[in-house]
Amino acid sequence: MTVLGDELTPLLGGKTAKALAEALDIHTVSDLLRHYPRRYAERGELTNIAGLEIGEHATVMARIEKVNKRRMRNKPGWILEMTITDGQRRLSCAFFGNAHQRERELKLGKTGLFAGKVTAFRNSLQLSNPEYQMLDEDSESTVDDFLGAIIPVYPAASGMPSWSIARCVRQVLDTLEREPDPMPEELLKQYEFVGLFEALQHIHRPPDQQALDAARTRLKWDEAMAIQLIFAQRRQSAGARPAPACPPKPDGILASFDKRLPFDLTEGQREVGEHIAADLGTEHPMNRLLQGEVGSGKTIVALRAMLQAVDAGRQAAMLAPTEVLAAQHARSLREMLGELGQAGELGAAEEATKITLLTGSMPAKERKQALLDAASGAAGIVVGTHALIQDSVSFADLGFVVVDEQHRFGVEQRDALRTRGANGTSPHVLVMTATPIPRTVAMTVYGDLEISALRQMPVGRSPIATTVVPVAEKPAWLDRAWQRVREEVQKGHQAYVVCPRIGDEPPSDKNGSDRRPPLAVLDVAEELSGGPLAGLKLGVLHGRMPPDDKDAVMRAFAAAKVDVLVATTVIEVGVNVPNATAMVILDADRFGVSQLHQLRGRVGRGSVPGLCLLVTETFDGTSTRERLAAVESTTDGFELSRLDLELRREGDILGAAQSGKRSGLKLLSLLRDEDMIAEARSRAQEVVGGDPSLDAHPGLQQMVASVVDDERAEFLEKS
Repeated sequence: MTVLGDELTPLLGGKTAKALAEALDIHTVSDLLRHYPRRYAERGELTNIAGLEIGEHATVMARIEKVNKRRMRNKPGWILEMTITDGQRRLSCAFFGNAHQRERELKLGKTGLFAGKVTAFRNSLQLSNPEYQMLDEDSESTVDDFLGAIIPVYPAASGMPSWSIARCVRQVLDTLEREPDPMPEELLKQYEFVGLFEALQHIHRPPDQQALDAARTRLKWDEAMAIQLIFAQRRQSAGARPAPACPPKPDGILASFDKRLPFDLTEGQREVGEHIAADLGTEHPMNRLLQGEVGSGKTIVALRAMLQAVDAGRQAAMLAPTEVLAAQHARSLREMLGELGQAGELGAAEEATKITLLTGSMPAKERKQALLDAASGAAGIVVGTHALIQDSVSFADLGFVVVDEQHRFGVEQRDALRTRGANGTSPHVLVMTATPIPRTVAMTVYGDLEISALRQMPVGRSPIATTVVPVAEKPAWLDRAWQRVREEVQKGHQAYVVCPRIGDEPPSDKNGSDRRPPLAVLDVAEELSGGPLAGLKLGVLHGRMPPDDKDAVMRAFAAAKVDVLVATTVIEVGVNVPNATAMVILDADRFGVSQLHQLRGRVGRGSVPGLCLLVTETFDGTSTRERLAAVESTTDGFELSRLDLELRREGDILGAAQSGKRSGLKLLSLLRDEDMIAEARSRAQEVVGGDPSLDAHPGLQQMVASVVDDERAEFLEKS
């Protein structure tokens, strides 16, 4: 008999086990049985071809509409060309070699499963040499492979098509032993869940839709409960160390700052500020996520909180993901504070504090002084990159930490700052993001944090118009895009051109795609300066430039000495140049929805409306074009976050946001399963409250391990 922890080699043979391991990272029975079908096809129901992506390994059920055999032009042999359809869209297939045999198998009007890598040929999508399995009712092998009317279609890879995975799964399920269920008996009864054994059987071989639904519900709960148990443990662990209380001071630097503000705070800023102020005043460590639109005023909220910590005699640290953003934050904080941020300088206010910048590539003399300012307490506010996390950095009395653009940091980096408090304390933590997150994602991805949101935009922000430029279909539109940049510059404004790559590194494609390498800043800047934007003053900015050079370029751009800044995503967050009104994002399909939304937030920051052009070579009808169309259709970041979630594989979100590793979320829908996630969070809190280490719940420990591997669990539990 077979159990979940068994290796696959003795069960499936060395060749098949090796193929599963290399193609899909599947090594054990549990790995294989938790490689759930991506979708299910009813016998006779065709797959929707719309939404396929170039480079994707796809499996579609389709009908053969056209077959044509012709001789190859430049060498002996035949090509079999075929068109398959779902009734709405068509997909071409090309077979090279053995054309006569395939012609006998691939008959007009027949339906089958076709699997292969999606490529582009003559501006249309194609499967080249796809593997296939015909669904002829008179074929014994097909009937044997697909016993039921509900046919599972698995996430597949080259050399390991869906039907091969189905055979492996069937072979394992036939010998699977019924083990004790990891879920406590009371939960099974309370929620009327099917057992794990039945759930695994029916998710892969559903006898009917009702059994499939029951299996999915049980396995979704396992994922929700496992993740929420980890976060419940994190919340309890984070609260175990006291925080340094930072109560408000009625006549300190914060009060002086508020009196000098040249504008009124928005209602949202005031409300969120009050929540944060109350949290800072206690000895229970604050762990709060502040999310808000690009330009919604999160920085002013964070600064007021930092000043409250300074008033209490503590230090505040602000962690930024890039040196450009860290330097920008330090500058903007000094500008906002004026003489209140000039402690130790001539003309400083009596209650002033000092702002110190600390980054990894600072000159040795400046770095030494910055380290001294932090360690001695001379600096009330320390702004820096991940360099702040290093063991060589110490603080006199760190009471409060702000992490800007949380999605650019892992949990491990955020937690490293929690050990920086004096006398065994854990500083209060505020993490910020301009990438709005649906509530269910926040509960799952940032399950250890309280959530606050700024939805109201300050007065003075201008609208941004966004347009997709589909150069494969309309190449003349690219010329018009560069004309629009010239027009903005002629009006006295400035523009950004964003590229995915720097250009001084060897091109690579992790997905093994046949696509050309992403466009690079250094190449594009040269082409533009000698071509469409000749005569304009162009600047270049990317992450591998020396810090002084980056700072000089940003200062020149802010001072309007540069017309067009050609940059990587180093300008994605925090860069504020109100005179920049246009942005051209090249290879826009290489960026995610949230990243595109962040990038275009760099324009429209003044009194003139912004323009953002999304240049892409992708074809209409692909899911990538759907994503770009979504960005084009709205500037509401909260709406985009939901659209992004609908268009992505939701399981990717936890991995990307937390550790970059493969996620354990395979069935749980962060949009549609909100009630289940909330219920699991509540039950996990109860369980961990009485059994923090889960020693009395070995089944739940096993459930966590089955959804989140040991390395990930250790990573998430660090605090």
